Amino acid sequence: MEEFKYAIQNLIHRRLRSFLTVLSILIGITSIFALISFGIGINSYMDSIAEEAGVDKLFIQSKGIGAPGTDDNFFLTKEDVDYVRKIKGVAEISGMYMQVGEISFRDQTKFNFVMGLDPRKMDFLSEIFTVTVEKGRNLKEGDINKVVLGYNYRFDDEIFPHAIKLGDKVKINDVSFTVIGFYEEIGNPGDDGNIYLTREGMETLYDIKDKFGYVAVRAEPNVIPSELAEKIQEKLGKHKGQEEGKEDFYVQTFEDMMATFTNITDILNGILILIALISLIVASINIMNTMYTAVLERTKEIGIMKSIGAKNSSILRIFILESGLLSLVGGILGVGFGYLIASIGGKVAASAGYSSLQPVFPWYLIVGCLLFAFVVGCLAGFLPAKQASELKPVDALRYE
Repeated sequence: MEEFKYAIQNLIHRRLRSFLTVLSILIGITSIFALISFGIGINSYMDSIAEEAGVDKLFIQSKGIGAPGTDDNFFLTKEDVDYVRKIKGVAEISGMYMQVGEISFRDQTKFNFVMGLDPRKMDFLSEIFTVTVEKGRNLKEGDINKVVLGYNYRFDDEIFPHAIKLGDKVKINDVSFTVIGFYEEIGNPGDDGNIYLTREGMETLYDIKDKFGYVAVRAEPNVIPSELAEKIQEKLGKHKGQEEGKEDFYVQTFEDMMATFTNITDILNGILILIALISLIVASINIMNTMYTAVLERTKEIGIMKSIGAKNSSILRIFILESGLLSLVGGILGVGFGYLIASIGGKVAASAGYSSLQPVFPWYLIVGCLLFAFVVGCLAGFLPAKQASELKPVDALRYE
């Protein structure tokens, strides 16, 4: 306890130097805390989607580039879909159309994705997209000239200058449709700007009858999705007369899709955190420099302490405590600033339409950052502390 009090007194005595050292740690911990909180938030969002959608879903899509369903060189026919439906382990299947379309409202025109859905499979498809209709109603059979729009169409200046309301008329590829509903918010401008028609409605706009660019499958209970994916890949490839390994499509499980997205975010987060760690390396060098200076300034003081019986281990602990406390104070302030910056960033992202990009602040992130800061400080102060503890009393007392 006496060593702890002594260490604090020394830090207070050197306020300016202590403040500058704390500032360097603060910057690094702020960056790490904010970045990791967003990474945890993204993973939490993906986990919630997986829980809502379920892991029994599979998707058949083109091997080409671009958004699923938009490769003009690939499609599955109704016959292909019916063939997959008969494969053992398939509980449900639905083919979808997906194209880029022109939507016009009050002489304003935008381009967004248009999706053609089977109205008999809306419950299944709502599970896949993890959304439900928030206002109005969903599509049903016979809704050839009806449209359900994404969340952002409901608000001024999100997609159009004026919000679209239920019952309004919009033109899609110059064909008039009546708005009957709006989906709830997904959390990114792309998905929240989608346009949803029945498959029959889509066929009035494009020459794509029974040419599905994207097919969703539900596995039967107790069927392992990855094994079913391999079976579909093999059997559908043979059905289409395509050589194994050279198919123009692939079957992806929902779990694989989530894992791919998670790997990408993990890599990005890792790169950003690595950049933030550079500032902590600079901070640790700053701490080491501060402690070496403190040792030089207090050489005579160390000699007096040793002459009255202070042990090497006591001197070592005092200097390590000083560097650790400096870093811990920087860590506490860094967590506070990191929380503030991440919270503001989350609000900015939400206002820009990315409500899915929100930080999460679990207790282990806070405790981890504080412990990390303290350990970095202790390690950075070890060599100066060791030097101080090994000074000979006679040499220290003669030092000027």
